Amino acid sequence: MRDDDLDRILYNEQVIVPSSGFVVAVMDAVRRESLAPSPIPFPWKRALPGLFAAGVALVSIFVAGIAMFIQGTTSQLFMSQLQSLFAPIFERCNTLGAGWITFALIVSIASAKLSMHLATRKTRIVDKANAR
Repeated sequence: MRDDDLDRILYNEQVIVPSSGFVVAVMDAVRRESLAPSPIPFPWKRALPGLFAAGVALVSIFVAGIAMFIQGTTSQLFMSQLQSLFAPIFERCNTLGAGWITFALIVSIASAKLSMHLATRKTRIVDKANAR
């Protein structure tokens, strides 16, 4: 291909006209979107107390750890204090079967995520094949 051929191709402007009904379909979609209700906002008023409690718990654990470090508490003493603090909680969890419940939840979430991943992957492959 020579420069003259390339110039001739590039200088030929073709008028691009949308297909019939395209403008109407786009405007209908815009109208539908404008009439759709707004999305439900996140309930921050209900979530803030839990977030605040979690923040207070993290700060108190951090402060307690620093206080123990400053006082020179050894790690074994610290571990024995933790064990005595959390022993009733662990015993109650064992009687309720919390380990099996946690395992079941993890397996359920993992299988759901895997199936969603495989489904979206399959649709991407089909979309690529249809695009060709």
